[in-house]
Amino acid sequence: MAAKTFFDDGRQHPTKADLEAARQKTVKDIIRPRLHVLFIGINPGLYTAAIGHHFGRPGNRFWPALNLSGLLRHPLSPYESEKLLESNIGITNIVSRATARADELSREELRRGAQILTRKILRYKPDHAAFLGLGLYRDAFDFPRARLGLQREKIGNTRLWVFPNPSGLNAHWQIPDYARMFRRLEI
Repeated sequence: MAAKTFFDDGRQHPTKADLEAARQKTVKDIIRPRLHVLFIGINPGLYTAAIGHHFGRPGNRFWPALNLSGLLRHPLSPYESEKLLESNIGITNIVSRATARADELSREELRRGAQILTRKILRYKPDHAAFLGLGLYRDAFDFPRARLGLQREKIGNTRLWVFPNPSGLNAHWQIPDYARMFRRLEI
């Protein structure tokens, strides 16, 4: 039996068995009508699905950057993700099922996810939809020349933004870079 490891706050890290059991799981959307910002990830990773909270893997820069951005009323951890709504912010994914790697998703699955997401955005009408991954946006919406930042396209009246993926694997961008980019959503 694997040794249990714990976070500083006493929460247990998922074991290898927990991660394997998380395949195909989903993580609940944090969403409601008329949000200021709806952040959109590719899909939950196994660690995120195992703990049941968006961007939960240690090393992911989403939460530290969001906390530094000034968009939140007070700093939050992944375990407090429901409190994002207090700051008029939400989170969803293009594809809901968990995988070990985003490259396990087919282009067709991303495009189906984009159709579902489009209906979600039209229903909930956030001011801004912030995609966390340039490749995600390019592939899912078939905009191969899209660039980072504010897009010309909109979904309904929702302004679309594209930011780099905050995964710890994306070493080019650091927490202060993401925080500066997220601050642009105060518009």
